[in-house]
Amino acid sequence: MTDNQRGRGPILIELDEEPTITPSTAEPVPDLAPLARPAAMERVAVLVGRKPSALARWFWRLFAALFAFTVSIVTYDAIMGLIAAHPLLGYVALGLTGAFVVVLAAIAIRELSAFARLKRIDTLQKAAVEAMGAADLKAAKGVADKLLSVYAHRPELNWGKDRFRDREAEVFDADGLLGLAETELLVPLDAAARREVEAAARQVATVTALVPLALADVFTALTANLRMIRRIAEIYGGRSGTLGSWRVTKSVLTHLVATGAVAVGDDLIGTMAGGGVMAKVSRRFGEGVVNGALTARVGVAAIEVCRPLPFMKAKKPSVSGTVKRALTGLFDRGGE
Repeated sequence: MTDNQRGRGPILIELDEEPTITPSTAEPVPDLAPLARPAAMERVAVLVGRKPSALARWFWRLFAALFAFTVSIVTYDAIMGLIAAHPLLGYVALGLTGAFVVVLAAIAIRELSAFARLKRIDTLQKAAVEAMGAADLKAAKGVADKLLSVYAHRPELNWGKDRFRDREAEVFDADGLLGLAETELLVPLDAAARREVEAAARQVATVTALVPLALADVFTALTANLRMIRRIAEIYGGRSGTLGSWRVTKSVLTHLVATGAVAVGDDLIGTMAGGGVMAKVSRRFGEGVVNGALTARVGVAAIEVCRPLPFMKAKKPSVSGTVKRALTGLFDRGGE
């Protein structure tokens, strides 16, 4: 055999070592279409919880002052000119303007009272923590008395208030007294707040899964969460007002963004989505579950912010348990 004939044949290359990776031991091919984590709740939280810059705050303050000044001057000139030209119409316009100013003053008073109620709740939370930390029975009694005054006009809590008054003298430590107040006064309110959270999570999950319109999930998440936070504030402290509700909302979402709690974990997704099977069957259903979970997380944070006392004897609601109750029957778990 000639050298040319040898060059045309196959060449065998011997390896010094056996290959460590074979088709049987190679890693599986990754899923190229994993669950696309929806950005609806993340965008809502960042949008609402973002702190404006000092320049932006001064811009809106000066804009509001200039707008109010301009409207006042224009209204005054228009009414005075109308009175000079047509006295009857001018005085009618003056009366309507006066009535409008009175309504604005009433709204301002209501908003100020709402801020006062929210500040009272914040003060109760801090006082309760300090009383428990110092084991101060006298301070704890002061917190309990203020809590009773906050709920003095809540007839649905009359039974709990009576039970607390009957058993108050039997408790001789700060933790026990505040725990009794929590059990008798706040446990029924906790149940009502959890129902609000479950309803909001169910609504967000349903709309995300069934409505394929662009930005529909973002709009639904925003409106449902704002309404949920407002209702939770009303449950624990009475009507919060428009500006008061916005203040509570910013407090809740700012806390979530600051702690990174707005992102839901893979273990939580697996728990609620049947190990990801549902997400592989329907991407929209998977997004609905995750958005519902994030709504529940916002609701749990709102309960902590709006609650007059920290959780002591009562069990703090969990996100996974809340979502399971909210979505029971709404989505079938994969493989069950």
